[in-house]
Order: sequence, then C-alpha cells, then structure tokens
Amino acid sequence: MAAAVVATVSESPGLFSVHNEPVWRDRANFIVNARLPEPGRFEQLWCRQVAEDEFEVCCIPFFLYDVALGDTVQTRAVDGRRYVLSRVVARSGRFVFRVHFERSMLRNREVVTDRLAEMGALLEWSSSSLLAVDAQDVGHAQQIADYLFEQEGAGRLVYETGKSA
Repeated sequence: MAAAVVATVSESPGLFSVHNEPVWRDRANFIVNARLPEPGRFEQLWCRQVAEDEFEVCCIPFFLYDVALGDTVQTRAVDGRRYVLSRVVARSGRFVFRVHFERSMLRNREVVTDRLAEMGALLEWSSSSLLAVDAQDVGHAQQIADYLFEQEGAGRLVYETGKSA
C-alpha cells in the first residue's frame, strides 16, 4: 500500500476536476482518475488503497455518476494512466446529491449548508456554486432529498442525485 498520497499530474489541468477538501482526507492515501462523459475529462478521486487495484472512495464525487463515498472501486491502466476507475466492486450504501446555486441563489448557501450539516450530511464544495452532499443510508437520503426538493421548489437551489438511473 502507498504510504503517501500519489497524484497524477495532468498535461491539461483544465480537464481534471479535483477535490481540494475531501471529507475523508485522513483515510486517503491515493488518487484515482475517473473518466467523465466528456472526451478527455477526468475527476480525480481521493481514495484509500485496499488492494493492488482496488480503492475505497474518500471523497464525494462532484461529476461522476453511480459512485459514492465509501464505495470500493477497481482500477485498470488506460492510455498510459495506471489507475483509472473501471468499476464499482462493492457499494457502501451511501448516496450522493449535487446542489447548484445559480448567481441569484448564492445568498442561500449558508442557510442550506447549515441545515444539511444539522441533518448529518457530509459536504464538499467544488466551486462557490457547486456542492456535493453525502447521505449515509436510504433513510438519510430520503430526508435530504425531501429538504432539497423543498428548497428547489422555493427557488433557493437546483439539485440532482448522483445516480444515472
């Protein structure tokens, strides 16, 4: 296992989405690249190595679908990159939501994040307007979804789930 965080340096930094403050940073010892749907785009996931090619995800994905905090993923070499996510090996049972605050909604960020934190959600900011939210299980996810649905209906934010189907 790696003793320190290993990062892949990109020739095109704009094509990589990074996590500056992963929620489980203290567990992480590796960075895995995950392909995004747009050609040449990747999200760099902070992970904990559990086997040669398997890793526990230690951040809340900002753009990647169907991967959550705590999932165990497998990697493979692709186009000269050694550790590229290939599949989820074991699901953690956690859920991902993404919250976007349009310019006119930015004033709502603090109230929304305070309430989500009170509800026990883990939070990671991608930018000043994009927030990734983690729910620990199905019941918790439903509580968070109900709250986000209410806030979206009031025009305070826009949200989606991290599931593709």
